[in-house]
Formats: sequence, C-alpha cells, structure tokens
Amino acid sequence: MVEVHSKALKTTVNISRFIGKIENQTGPTVVFYAGIHGNEPAGIFALKQAFDTISPNQVNGSIYAISGNLSALRKSQRFIKQDLNRIWSEENLKALENKTVLSDEEHEQFELYEILKTILNKNSPPYYFIDLHTTSSETLPFITINDALINRKFADQYPVPIVLGIEEHLDGPLLSYINGKGYVSVGFESGQHDNENAISNALAFVYLTLGLTASINKDEFPEIDTHYEQLKRYARKLNDVFEIIHLHRLQNGDSFKMYPDFESFQNIKKGTLLAEANGEILKATYSARIFMPLYQKKGKEGYFIIRKIHPFFLKLSEILRKRKADGLLVVLPGVSWQDKSNGTLKVNLKIARFLAKQIFHLLGFRSKKTDATHLKLNNRERVTKIEMYQDLPWYSKSSAKNKAN
Repeated sequence: MVEVHSKALKTTVNISRFIGKIENQTGPTVVFYAGIHGNEPAGIFALKQAFDTISPNQVNGSIYAISGNLSALRKSQRFIKQDLNRIWSEENLKALENKTVLSDEEHEQFELYEILKTILNKNSPPYYFIDLHTTSSETLPFITINDALINRKFADQYPVPIVLGIEEHLDGPLLSYINGKGYVSVGFESGQHDNENAISNALAFVYLTLGLTASINKDEFPEIDTHYEQLKRYARKLNDVFEIIHLHRLQNGDSFKMYPDFESFQNIKKGTLLAEANGEILKATYSARIFMPLYQKKGKEGYFIIRKIHPFFLKLSEILRKRKADGLLVVLPGVSWQDKSNGTLKVNLKIARFLAKQIFHLLGFRSKKTDATHLKLNNRERVTKIEMYQDLPWYSKSSAKNKAN
C-alpha cells in the first residue's frame, strides 16, 4: 500500500495498484488511470470517491481504476528517474522483456503493461481508456487526444475544450500507445495540481464517462446532469477544438523560468513576454493561446501555443478520412508507404517540402522527424478498430461543437 496525500483536501489515502475494479461478463470495459505523474493526486481521490459510491450491481460491464507511478506518488513527485508518461513505445516494451534489473519507472511500466494485456484478454469490447491528469498552471478543464475520429467523436460529448495533436510533440505517452492499438483513448486534465476543483472536475468526468459508455444507467444517477453543468461552468463554456502549433521544448541542462500568472487557454498577442530560458527572453511568435505553461521543476515542455480549428476543417477531415483519401498521398513525389497496414508514411523532405503540414493533418497524419531529410507520419485511422464503436450512439451523434459554431 502507498500513502497518497492531497494538499487540497488536507488528507491522505492508502492505495494499491487497483484503486477499485468491478468486473462483469458482458458489457463495455472502461479503464481509468490516475497518478501516472506522482505529483498529480487529484485523479486518485476522484476515482476513490467514485468507487466508494458505485455498487457492483449498478454497473454494466467492467470498470477499472488503476494507479500509475506508485513510487512517485509515495514521494509526491512527478517521477523518480524517468517520466512514466514518455516511455510507452514498442521498442521500450520489448526491451523490458530482456532486462533483469528495472528502474523505478520500468518496474511500474512492466506491471501496468501486464495489467493492460490481462484486461484486454479477459473483458469484452468496446474498450475505453481514460487517463486523468492535472497541470502545474491554473487551467480550465480540458481533453487531450490523439487525432483519430473515434477519439474526436467520443471527446465531443463533453462540455470542455479539446486539444488535438499532442502525439506529434510528445514521445511515448501511455494513451498514444493504447490508441495505436485501435482503442478509444482520452486524456483529461481537470485543473491545477493542488486545487480542490481539480478533484471534483475529475469526479464529474468519471461519472460522465460511465454514463456515456453505458457502464451505468443514467436514470440511477441523476447527478450526472449536475456533473455535466459543473464541467461546462469550469470550462467557462469554452468547448472549441484546438491544435498545437508550437512547443518550447526543454533540453537537459536548460534553465527555464516561466513568467508568472499565465493560465492555459489564456489569449496572448504576438510579442508577449512569456519566459526566460538560458538567459534569453522568450516572446510569443503568434497571437493565439498559451497552453500548459510549466510551473514545476520537472518536465521537458516549457509551454505550448494552440489555436482554434474552424469547424469546417474538422468536418472536411472527417469526410476525407471516412473515404480513405489518405491513399492518394502516395501519388505525390517524395511520399511513400513505410507500413500501409499501420498507416505509416515516409516523406522525403528534399522532394516533398512544398507539402503543407495541414494537408497531412486533414487526412489524419501526425509527423515525427526521423532525420534531417525524412518525416515519418502515422495515421491512427488505419489502425482504429472502427467496427467496435461505429454503431454506438455517441459515434453517430452529430458534433455538438460543430453545431455550436
């Protein structure tokens, strides 16, 4: 057992790997993660509250609440030696099989990986994976997703802003790995680490998720409507879809100090003084919105800049993806399939440098630079297990965000 402390509630709870689990033979499978970062206890407390109030006979299917980095949670720090949310790659997982000595985070990863495989083998679809987080800055509650239609459509049912494309900027998040296997995977950031509303927002998100997935009967939980209104209120009725257009990435040894009082989703003008890094003043290069400014010692992302995606382009990308228009890209010079079954393109930048990144984004591709002359682009749509979700009510429901605009 591990003691986890909440500064917001001024209390401590004892947890193990499973905060709670309810298992049934049939029905959806919903998996919640919390505490993947050890200085983010809000999700732990929210899930514990939920499992203290939901009875097994009220549940359809299976629900799991899993604590992440137990070693780091014990010490209330983001991680011990490695960020547990940056090491989820096929290469790392394969290497674990041959290691005899594991670091703290590798030990955590090994256990989580074994649990993941067991859940998928033991339970019935559809599968949903939710990762609960908080931020070091003040923030509205928001959702982050890998840019796949199943994620978009599922996330669209919540009254909070959505940020796309995080996978293009981060290496090895847990949800990117799971989404790469074809399952709905949604990250929820409920507030600032030590604010009490981060716990209540996470709890609201848990209940909404259980209702949306038909894991619980909404008629038995009338408070779900109250939870919806709470998130809508804390999100200040902002429910647009955004994409990341810039990340100030930190390298080992960098000095970095974010200027005070920035909040996620705060509007900024080009030229705004944002931070100091290695003795240099950093200014905003866009008029847009600041996102997840770093106000803690550990972390490699100093700040992001995001901008709203117009609903027209969201709808256009949906149409193009459903018609598998991505296959047309390989007729362009410098573009070829690296692995068609996994939706991976290889782009020669010397030849195809004229192609705008937005074209690839429309068709579902997010890029990673492999070397100075080549990009590797992954398309989640090619690996999505669409047959698992396409007949569910939330998938066929019209986009609330498109209608709102």
